[in-house]
Amino acid sequence: MDTSDPDLRLDAAGACRYCRTADRILPRFQPSVEASERRLAALAARIRRAADGHEYDAVIGLSGGVDSSYAAHIAHRLGLRPLAVHFDNGWDSELAVGNIERIVGACGFDLMTYVIDWPEFRDLQRAFLKASVIDIELLSDHAIFAATLNIAREHGIRFVISGSNVATEHGLPAAWIWNKQDWTNIRAIHAAYGTVPLKSFPHLTSVEWLRIQLQGKGLAVVEPLNLVRYRRDEAAETLEREYGWREYGGKHHESLFTKFYQGYILPTKFGVDKRRVHLSDRIRNGELTRADAMAELERPPYDPAELARELDYVVKKLGFSRAEFAAMMAEPPRSHGDFASDRRLMSLVRNLNRPIRRLKAALAS
Repeated sequence: MDTSDPDLRLDAAGACRYCRTADRILPRFQPSVEASERRLAALAARIRRAADGHEYDAVIGLSGGVDSSYAAHIAHRLGLRPLAVHFDNGWDSELAVGNIERIVGACGFDLMTYVIDWPEFRDLQRAFLKASVIDIELLSDHAIFAATLNIAREHGIRFVISGSNVATEHGLPAAWIWNKQDWTNIRAIHAAYGTVPLKSFPHLTSVEWLRIQLQGKGLAVVEPLNLVRYRRDEAAETLEREYGWREYGGKHHESLFTKFYQGYILPTKFGVDKRRVHLSDRIRNGELTRADAMAELERPPYDPAELARELDYVVKKLGFSRAEFAAMMAEPPRSHGDFASDRRLMSLVRNLNRPIRRLKAALAS
């Protein structure tokens, strides 16, 4: 078990709450082939109706990773006409770029690459490192979704297709992440440690996020991987066979910074090995045995030869000396909650809205 999760509790049978939650919810995301086809057909019809003669049916974000690539594969199989959007934050691996080119080329999708202002983004990453907070990926996650939604609005598109899924992405400890919608927290950390003015960083305020989530606000985010019996191993095999897609290693390692963050920063500074969650997901999803996962954990989270090479690259790209970076890594971790945040406000609004959603669901049934 992973002692870096402070909220971890075992029941009398020795199982944690993540496994008990999986026992309850995963059957809902393991439909038969026939049920999957019905769900996907209904989704495609809904998207086409909303397109109403527009050039594109939907926007789909593409990172070059397996989840977003397989979502694009499903969209292509359904005959949809999405605008593929890639968010370039300066950390793309060559494999990721190649995978994106193969997918859009074979599917015939138009591709828009959103290139973020690198001095601004680097300054934000530097600020989060100086602040010693855990969720540095909050920056990319927030900006990717904000940019994608803004592009959808600009083109009059009402649907965003996401590669997010329950089967391989549940059970992440709350202590390891922060609210991805919290623009107030991003600004507060940048105000404390940043030096470059933020003029173009794509963002949405917490109020805008809530309006989209609770009211739609003319946009809907759909997750086709939750409508099928999704397995990462089978998805990767399909992508390799049909598109020449290439494997890139660990989860989200299509980004060089994410690879470094998960393989070095998290275990070294925060004592967190995210492989435990990712492998646990795959065990619960029937893709791995526990023995296979434990064997994987016997290996270091970062190949030593790659780390020796990529540590210098990342530190230099971020504009730190090795001594400066080492000093930051030695600083004790701090909570995102040490800085201004919208978390309480958003939690309050969601709690107030919960009975309304339940009433709507009851009336709909």
